[in-house]
Amino acid sequence: MERESRILHQKLVNICLSKFCFTERLTQIFSDTSNASDDLKSCGRPIVQLLLQLINIIRKLRDNNSEVSKDNRKNNQDSLILKRLNDLITLATEKFYAFPYKDVPKCWRQLYWEASLLKFTALAVIRDVSSSSSPLESSYIDEIVKTIDMAHIMAGPVTSHDIMNNITAIFEILQQIDHSLLSQSPKHGLKRQRSQSHDFSSEKFQEATGFMPQVTNAIHREEKMPFCSFETYLQHPRNPQLGPEPLIMTGAVNHWPAFSCHPWNSQSYLLSLTVGGRRLVPIEVGRSYVDEGWGQKIITFKQFLQTYITLDNSSGNQEEKGYLAQYNLFSQIPRLRNDIAIPDYCFACVPPPILANKYSQIPQLEEPIINAWLGPPGTITPLHTDPYHNILVQVVGKKYIRLYSPKESRNLYALGIDKNGIDMGNTSDVDIGTFAGWDKTKEEQEALHRKFPLFEKAEFIDCILEAGECLYIPMGWWHYVRSLSVSFSVSFWFN
Repeated sequence: MERESRILHQKLVNICLSKFCFTERLTQIFSDTSNASDDLKSCGRPIVQLLLQLINIIRKLRDNNSEVSKDNRKNNQDSLILKRLNDLITLATEKFYAFPYKDVPKCWRQLYWEASLLKFTALAVIRDVSSSSSPLESSYIDEIVKTIDMAHIMAGPVTSHDIMNNITAIFEILQQIDHSLLSQSPKHGLKRQRSQSHDFSSEKFQEATGFMPQVTNAIHREEKMPFCSFETYLQHPRNPQLGPEPLIMTGAVNHWPAFSCHPWNSQSYLLSLTVGGRRLVPIEVGRSYVDEGWGQKIITFKQFLQTYITLDNSSGNQEEKGYLAQYNLFSQIPRLRNDIAIPDYCFACVPPPILANKYSQIPQLEEPIINAWLGPPGTITPLHTDPYHNILVQVVGKKYIRLYSPKESRNLYALGIDKNGIDMGNTSDVDIGTFAGWDKTKEEQEALHRKFPLFEKAEFIDCILEAGECLYIPMGWWHYVRSLSVSFSVSFWFN
């Protein structure tokens, strides 16, 4: 098994050196006479020159290793290489905080990626030429995975399809190395590591639900609705003044591998796609993003499962919630993307929005925006609107969803500009869980009724969305979402 690990590691190093660590791509920047502001040239010549120097040093590590004392190299050159690359990553990170995220110049995102890919390569090469008997120990895999995932989360998905394909290939190799390590003898300390790890022998997520809200105004349902019928539904609404209304469609996604051969309700399957749970994910911590104390953090997927998902959360009452919410997990883990398909409904011709002035500046999407939502029971997305139409597909578990039409907006008490200067006008100030008496105390419920007297007059429709069902949410409709069990959903925004 150790020989297999070494072969896999050599393959990994070869990909890194040939695809991420070569000078031609960077030297072309200086020969390019264009004034493009979105390439590394805009970061400054010294930064590009430093990257070129580091590329040459990393390549020489492997080529000329026999000429240098390994102990001396390890104590000096290795640490210096990693320090310089970390300096570049820190510099790019500082620029992220100097601008609103959407306005960060592309050159700094590119620098973050270039430095991370070189650090990734350096870690692999340093390990390759070291005297250790094992090519890659668990801690090294941790650091390599962290390097690339932080680039993806902080700088956004890499724009080059070629680089993304090579990153995907490397993660496949890391997954194989991890499997090989787990199969080795206890002399590497793996027996102790396994004994201390969380027990994932329970294959499926808990299906138990605690509190179950009563559905009072059920959303209309259609079984196996043809595409042409859905398009007609959009173009010829029952109430032209209101536009198309929410609709549940069943039987439309049963063919997805996520429901069968690649089951998303299997913890072991999800771990198999995340290098034993090492992949990093950004999560929201707290009951709702409008609650006091709400925050965000980046943790490994395994930590996320252990801390927030696989414990006895059937009641949904644990103090701290963790929610992987509205995140493009599929650009980070393409194999997970292969388990689903964009519903044909997303390509329907949609009518102009009822609130045409409000959404007229929203650009036309070339393809749907796809996001993942994974969390325990009790996670809440407060009442809000989105600037796109949405097909929400429930893959695992159940969710309670309540919707209000745009004509009810005056009764829903939209928030304004918050203390940080962020426009929260698409979110209601009313906590539906408290207002309905599901959460908190009777006194708090009564106080909310006094504070928002018009809210009770607002008409709504609601549903419990089950696994395998799709909910169409029209652009501009207010919606409140509450997980009733461990829940994994996918949203498809389109316009």
